[in-house]
Amino acid sequence: MVDSVSNASSVNASQNSSTSLVTGSAQTLGKNEFLKLLVEQLKNQDPLKPQDDSAFVAQLAQFSTLEQSMQTNTSLSQIMTQLQGQSNAQLASLVGTTATVNGSSVTLASSGSTATISFEQAAASAKTTITISDSSGNTVRTIDGGAKAAGITQVTWDGRSSAGTLEPAGTYTVGVSATSSSGSAVSVTQNITSTVKSVSFSSGSAVINLSNGISSPASNLLQIATASSSTTGS
Repeated sequence: MVDSVSNASSVNASQNSSTSLVTGSAQTLGKNEFLKLLVEQLKNQDPLKPQDDSAFVAQLAQFSTLEQSMQTNTSLSQIMTQLQGQSNAQLASLVGTTATVNGSSVTLASSGSTATISFEQAAASAKTTITISDSSGNTVRTIDGGAKAAGITQVTWDGRSSAGTLEPAGTYTVGVSATSSSGSAVSVTQNITSTVKSVSFSSGSAVINLSNGISSPASNLLQIATASSSTTGS
């Protein structure tokens, strides 16, 4: 009877100690908590029925694995921080260059200014049509681009409407359609080309801010050049 009461007390003490160690703000076990649990288990075990050696060795192995895993996570975190710093430095060096990013908008800085329209075709086209619309969705200009090769194409819009009048400053939507010599549609991805004004990292990811007022995630970056060659649309 005394042995039963003693064993129960030992078990309760071990459970209470374990509960107090596990119940924390994060309720997770680190290597220190794991080691404390192991010590408490040894302190409160039944002297007449000590813990089995194989179980003890298994727990030590678990502790060693846990410590190695935490060290690996720490090392990986440090490596990621270093790589992120290098990536940010490389993106910051893009300021002043001409960038091409995914997007379907162009901006006229002022009436009488020009804008570069950029798009990428999956294959060569026999006919390419560029439609420019204002913020209200009204078509202000349709440009016949003619035949275009596969890849990225840049066309300069002179900022005029189909009637030849100068359009006001603002952001315009561009739509591009292309067909092959057989009349089938050619896949087109629309892009934006402008000078990189700055690169920001405040949102948790890199954002490229273009001089035409457009901002785009760095993941949308397609091409970088010190100077862009363009074709004037008419």
